[in-house]
Amino acid sequence: MIKSINPKEIPIAELHGLLLGAVSPRPIAFASTVDVDGNVNLSPFSFFNVFSANPPIMIFSPARRVRGNTTKHTLDNAMATKEVVINIVSYAMVQQMSLSSAEYPKGVNEFEKAGFTEVASETVTPPSVKESPVSFECKVNEVIHLGAEGGAGNLIICEVTKIHLDTNILDENGKIDPNKIDTVARMGGNWYSRASGNAIFEIPKPVSSIGVGFDTIPSSIRNSKVLTGNELGLLGSIEEMPKSIEHNDDVSEIITSGTNVEERLHQLAKGLLAKNKIKEAWAVLMANK
Repeated sequence: MIKSINPKEIPIAELHGLLLGAVSPRPIAFASTVDVDGNVNLSPFSFFNVFSANPPIMIFSPARRVRGNTTKHTLDNAMATKEVVINIVSYAMVQQMSLSSAEYPKGVNEFEKAGFTEVASETVTPPSVKESPVSFECKVNEVIHLGAEGGAGNLIICEVTKIHLDTNILDENGKIDPNKIDTVARMGGNWYSRASGNAIFEIPKPVSSIGVGFDTIPSSIRNSKVLTGNELGLLGSIEEMPKSIEHNDDVSEIITSGTNVEERLHQLAKGLLAKNKIKEAWAVLMANK
């Protein structure tokens, strides 16, 4: 059953929960700023992403508080000084990061409250977080206010001026290894996700080759009660349909048995697809055609 909701007809707090619960996981911008008097502030924001490489642009959004309709110190500081450092959060520091998110009074240094180490920046005034695997020194190009009421976002558009990264997160090719950087992301409510281990997987981008597509798959396979949409997507990713079909003993046994042939072939193909053996799966699926 599908439930349809008009966002204008529910309380903002409820809408906020729906948005954050559905649009997830969200990367975290652990933003360090300073006010006009030089007081350091450190706070996490999950309305965040990278939007351009040339120029290198990141955007994060400290929303106005729903309760009280006040603004965050980070927003005030970024507007006043036009500088920020965006630090990436790894699993090893997530509890400290959470501690820093408490609403401490203005002027309180969250580096000290959460036990982080300040590292002087090279192109901006705010310090970076030593414990972070990657830090981006940024100048603030623009701040776009999306509204004046509680819950309204404020897009802080940042241009990266310097990058600092821990070389321990790199693989043998000098690329960032997702298991080594071990990032965390925000879900809804109090939930987080950890982007490493079994939580991450690789899918080759269809750039150098174009798959035959979902619509090319025979209807008897496309309408399978065994194969999922993801598995059918794998079948549609091959560049051309298999031209020669070779039967192995398992396939021959299923066909000669005459019992639940299609379902059993689909189950066999499902196991092959789980091992990314796409051509072999096609051979099984087409064996009874």
